[in-house]
Amino acid sequence: MPIKEWEPRIIAFLCHWCSYAAADLAGVSRYSYPANVSIIRVPCSSRVNPQMILRAFAGGADGVLVAGCHLGDCHYVKGNFYARRRFWVLRKLLEFVGVEPVRFQVHWIAGSEGNKFAGTIAEMVEEVRSLGPSSFAREVETLA
Repeated sequence: MPIKEWEPRIIAFLCHWCSYAAADLAGVSRYSYPANVSIIRVPCSSRVNPQMILRAFAGGADGVLVAGCHLGDCHYVKGNFYARRRFWVLRKLLEFVGVEPVRFQVHWIAGSEGNKFAGTIAEMVEEVRSLGPSSFAREVETLA
């Protein structure tokens, strides 16, 4: 019996207005992308709290994606500018604690870019797969 190959687990926080619409368009257009991504719809990328990302990693995610509207096109005016600044700081913290930068990604994807969404997911899955399983959850367990 063959041994099942490890597959990365990706958690994606998608803006309701743009990135979630792009994911929907990718599905309707039948663009193929890996199925090992769990999508969580949020009202805006700025509503994603850094604790949500840390909890995703602590819960066993191998990668986390946050996707929102293009800068300047946010339905909440400046939401993605706030998110960009917050995630820049979070990225530095994650690097400091040993999480490879490729495991946490932020992308700006419009609702009409279903092909970009599918490509982003496929690319991220391959990048995370090349790193192997994340050790973040095991390290958090040892601290508890």
